[in-house]
Amino acid sequence: MDQQTPSAPLPLPLILRALGVADRDLTSCTPLTGGTYNTVTRVTLTDGRDWVVKTPPSHSAGLRYERDLLVNEVAFCTAAARAGGPAVPRVVHSEPDPTAPTGAYVVMTARPGRPWHEVDRSQDPHAEPRLRAELGRIVGRLHTVTGPGGFGCPAAPFGPPAATWRTAFTTMTEAVLADAETYRAPLPYPVDRIRTVLARAAPVLDDVTRPALVHFDLWQGNLLVAGEPGARSIGGVIDGERMFWGDPVADFVSLALFGELEEDGGFLAGYAEGSGQALEFSESVRLRLALYRSYLYLIMLVETVPRGLGPEAAEETRQLVAPHLVAALDAVSRRTSA
Repeated sequence: MDQQTPSAPLPLPLILRALGVADRDLTSCTPLTGGTYNTVTRVTLTDGRDWVVKTPPSHSAGLRYERDLLVNEVAFCTAAARAGGPAVPRVVHSEPDPTAPTGAYVVMTARPGRPWHEVDRSQDPHAEPRLRAELGRIVGRLHTVTGPGGFGCPAAPFGPPAATWRTAFTTMTEAVLADAETYRAPLPYPVDRIRTVLARAAPVLDDVTRPALVHFDLWQGNLLVAGEPGARSIGGVIDGERMFWGDPVADFVSLALFGELEEDGGFLAGYAEGSGQALEFSESVRLRLALYRSYLYLIMLVETVPRGLGPEAAEETRQLVAPHLVAALDAVSRRTSA
């Protein structure tokens, strides 16, 4: 066994034994970095199988929605398999019960490639539009999958699925605002003011009547690019633990983080092909985008407290994200007062 750390991180040995994998079956066991919540390890077996093992943190401090996130991960990968295409990992085995001898875990097939933001684009300057179109096709197919039981997160951190998207999303936003109050997270506006702005726009959420599969964390760190310059492709769409059943428009926030997806012609063309329908940036879509931007930026600001970021890193996050939260909330206000 080529172990790249002094010992396999617990409870990994218990998990592998539960799957019938002995030490002699292992080629390598490598901790992966870059995530912000779960412990992730890549395990390569002598027979060529390549797995990623995820285990949740032992601590309980976190945001209210961060409960049983591995349940969401399994649900995302399982649902994505119905949409076809190999980019999303397949679930090998999972244990959702944290009281099991192994603890909770999920084992998935590993996907090839490197995080998109780490790829040297100067070696393949013409690949970007093609990759964005390929990504659009993948996301479009994912959005054709409909949830089986209503709106919200499969892990049910706030209770059973909701009958309407307005109910589900209002509960989600109220949870992160409650987290802001609990952790006394520095925000650019008072929590009550933010709550009022979001509530005023809630009726537009009734435009969403189908609970689509939403990843909600499609920034480039969760998109793997594989292949050599000139032949690059999307190798993986990973880390679906923050998924929910809801409005597919919500995915467009992280897909153009701090930017405008409307300017991404390659992605939009691919998305129309994958979903079977061109995306129209109607007034409803624009207002919903502003709501989902507000929600994501709230999470990014509030989570700096329970994550225990140092003062410098926390301040850098605030300097980066707070202006975007202000802009998103102001956009919500403008569109609801027009």
